[in-house]
Amino acid sequence: MPKVENSDFDNVYWVEISDRKVLATKNLAPGISVYGEKLIKEKGIEYRLWDPFRSKLAGAIMKGLKNMPIKPGSTVLYLGASTGTTISHVSDIIDINGLVFGVEVSARVARELMDKVVKYRKNVIPIVEDARRPDRYAQFIFKKADVLYSDIAQPDATEITLNNSLMFLKKGGYLVLIVKARSIDPVLPTGEIIKREAKKLEDAGFKVIEILNLNPYDKEHGFILAIG
Repeated sequence: MPKVENSDFDNVYWVEISDRKVLATKNLAPGISVYGEKLIKEKGIEYRLWDPFRSKLAGAIMKGLKNMPIKPGSTVLYLGASTGTTISHVSDIIDINGLVFGVEVSARVARELMDKVVKYRKNVIPIVEDARRPDRYAQFIFKKADVLYSDIAQPDATEITLNNSLMFLKKGGYLVLIVKARSIDPVLPTGEIIKREAKKLEDAGFKVIEILNLNPYDKEHGFILAIG
């Protein structure tokens, strides 16, 4: 029988399976697997295993993340929601009293997000739009975000993220920036690119509190956590 233990973060768990510990979240949509992840039950509660090779937030936890900005009841603006792998776990963490706005530019990808995630989770609001144009979806974001989570593959991803933060992030809110090094610069070492993007956040008035290299879970990717 799998053994479930609390982690250091609310609504994030460790599951011991065959002498190894894996991450999990409590399933807000029991019986529904989003990306083929295994579902397990303990004491009548269903958990979803959380794959750090599929989710950069899980990868950051595995790499020793000390501060989890996403908590039960949080309002999150998620740029680059994709098909719903990470945003579904965010939905689990924030629970029924939280809310996550998921911005995805591709209509085809967004349909998969709706079919796999939104259909079963009332705390996920999909927005099919380009994150470069926050003015186009401002009308749909009816409350300021506690956390802005940005995972977009663009050379100017940091600038796009900062523009969204100006419109939607609460004062004192958290910003998570996933740095996709090769999308930004095909030549510079990953570490240098991550530091450069962190400096951009600092120049914009954010305090960077954690920087993680996500290797081996996501090669040539960085995770930056900052507070406004």
